[in-house]
Amino acid sequence: MTSGTDRPNQGRGRLANWVTAGWGAITGAAPHVLHHIGPLAGAAILAGFAGRMLFFVLGLVAAIPMFRRLYRRFHTWAAPAIAVAGFAAAYTVSSLVVAPLLTQDDSPPATEVSVTTTTHSHDH
Repeated sequence: MTSGTDRPNQGRGRLANWVTAGWGAITGAAPHVLHHIGPLAGAAILAGFAGRMLFFVLGLVAAIPMFRRLYRRFHTWAAPAIAVAGFAAAYTVSSLVVAPLLTQDDSPPATEVSVTTTTHSHDH
């Protein structure tokens, strides 16, 4: 039978699990919460290039723990570099191809109304 003294890092493991679970909850909820910022911060700020870069950087920051685990597992910086390249490729396709397809307006284009004016040059 094992006692609690046989596992000196058991409490530390639980704390690490709680921190990891908390980080997972935050990064899982972040996309949902962050999409509410648009109306609050203004569409002009977040809709353009600066907004895309902001969310790209936020995604990279949220993935830092995964990049660290990849480095520890493979003992080389190649694994995290490949993961960053994959993230960048997926984000680029998502923001430049998928997003425009989802947000394009399906309504018919507005037709231009032509107004003709007639001038009466003769006296009445």
